[in-house]
Amino acid sequence: MRIFAGMDTMTLQSLSVCMLFNGVSPMETELLLEGVGYRLVHYDRNDLFRMAGDPCLYADIVVSGELLCRMTSLSGKQIEVSRLTKGEIISPAFIFAQDKRMPVTVEATKKSTILRLQPQSLKQLIDNHETIRMNFIGILSNIDVFLTRKMKVLSLFTVREKVGYMLLEELGKQNSPTIMLDQSRQHIANRFGIQKYSLLRVLSEMEKSGIIAIEGKAITVLDRSRL
Repeated sequence: MRIFAGMDTMTLQSLSVCMLFNGVSPMETELLLEGVGYRLVHYDRNDLFRMAGDPCLYADIVVSGELLCRMTSLSGKQIEVSRLTKGEIISPAFIFAQDKRMPVTVEATKKSTILRLQPQSLKQLIDNHETIRMNFIGILSNIDVFLTRKMKVLSLFTVREKVGYMLLEELGKQNSPTIMLDQSRQHIANRFGIQKYSLLRVLSEMEKSGIIAIEGKAITVLDRSRL
């Protein structure tokens, strides 16, 4: 981990897509952050950002790269909770929580840069800027929606339903009947808390049934109604 100081163009561009500063101009964002103080922290690929059980000590915003958040059961089973990219805040719900212990392990999957604020600095922004205050409330509300959907998928969906949900989700993101999977089959399985062989079995069954066609990392949906 390497620490630097100073705002640059890439940082400002990343903050422009951060929901916390939605409706705030880049110039004002820079002035606000210079006023409360911040630092840039750099992580290399595979660097450990935070272990499950560690306290959330800072308000961190991803400037570049990608961070993986995952849970591990006592048996060693891993579930991918989320992947954080440019403009996303890391664990915003824990910054001001009474119990700050993180339920997930977070690690850098790519070379990453983080803009780090002290909690008191974020509080100062929230207290003094109505737009930022409302944006932060919106961020916390969206987390509740995300976790509710995630719990439904993980706990109530069958393996077949989870795979169908994943394909529909990617169809919406990529806006194409042919989906390019940028993750390994193991990573996809971890994301939905299922075994890799179960994922492969369902994909094979879907292909035999004429619902999808698979060619490497490309999956073409032939019959969306049957997902």
